[in-house]
Amino acid sequence: MRSVGARRRKTRTGVVLTADMIVDTALRLIDAPGGDKLSVRRLGAELGADPTAVYRYFRDMDALLLALADRLIGDAFAEFVPREHWADSLRDLAASLRRSMRLHPRLAHLRAIRVTAGPHEMRVVDTGIGIMLSAGFAPADAVRHYRDFVDTVLAVAAVDAAELTPGQEAAEQEAWSRVYTSLPAESYPNVHLVREHLPSMYNSAFPGTIDKLIDALVHAAPSSGGSQAVPTPA
Repeated sequence: MRSVGARRRKTRTGVVLTADMIVDTALRLIDAPGGDKLSVRRLGAELGADPTAVYRYFRDMDALLLALADRLIGDAFAEFVPREHWADSLRDLAASLRRSMRLHPRLAHLRAIRVTAGPHEMRVVDTGIGIMLSAGFAPADAVRHYRDFVDTVLAVAAVDAAELTPGQEAAEQEAWSRVYTSLPAESYPNVHLVREHLPSMYNSAFPGTIDKLIDALVHAAPSSGGSQAVPTPA
């Protein structure tokens, strides 16, 4: 991002253009209907500025999207406060990420697979690794466990955030509640055996997945007590 030291320019309406204004506007456009087709031309029109003005602050659209992702990380953890026990802190961290990704579904996939290297992400990474260290894990293990934890959270949260049309959602429910429950025992003996429980397959896997992951970390942790001081994301 080129916002540091970038010369501020006025838009055609006389408003001084800033990197934050560009990020705010881009986020609003992405969240609006048709936001999956964000372009520099559309962004410039919304800002009332020449589209090329965006490149004075961001080298390309990819840099802008990463800045958006970092902004959402900061918003998600603005009120995060570590709990007395490190496992509860991890649970809150996971819930904050999921909530943010569901609020902005069109950026969920990007956030699941990219590293922003922005200030908000850096603070959260520092906090997350600090939580693992407070559980008593050695440095190498703390990094490994944090990676496994956050990648799992992001992946499952991205699935939860995926946008489906009403028709697609109905088809998903129909598949589990009627199609699979009607499969014949002679061809699908195991599915038939558990058929009354199959409608729950439509439900989010997030709560159960995070519970299992945190339970495994608690079992593996050298320390099962409360957490040490963990820095709060700024």
